[in-house]
Amino acid sequence: MTTSTERAYSTSFTVEQSPDEVFAAVVDVRAWWTGEIEGSAGEQGAEFTYRHPPQHYSRQRVTEFEPGRRVVWRVVDSHLSFVSEPAEWTGSDITFDIAAVDGGTELRFTHVGLVPDVECFGACSTAWLHYVNGSLHSLITTGQGLPDPW
Repeated sequence: MTTSTERAYSTSFTVEQSPDEVFAAVVDVRAWWTGEIEGSAGEQGAEFTYRHPPQHYSRQRVTEFEPGRRVVWRVVDSHLSFVSEPAEWTGSDITFDIAAVDGGTELRFTHVGLVPDVECFGACSTAWLHYVNGSLHSLITTGQGLPDPW
């Protein structure tokens, strides 16, 4: 998977909440991302796994952890059953950049390596749009995320 940020999938939104509140929601992965999550995203070096059987498994390591500013997860292992290259996500970085702006806080999400050239781009970018702009946004603004029930 390529590591260029030029064409990487990215989305952002602005909320009234503080950078610390946005950061706290991002690292509360179980509250906004669907599936079975084991482990923690709550400190640098921590690892967690995400499973949504049978189509998705990934293991992430927190490689950057700056409270109120930035979180980066490196995908260290992955298996996507719906694409011809199941390890497409392995080696990619999932970043959350948080910045105070007039009237609130901006959250910019980028999946470095998720570019239009990879097979899962359509399905994965659609899913991220739901989980980031829908579920995570809701968690930040209402206290309740919208992960899919299972």
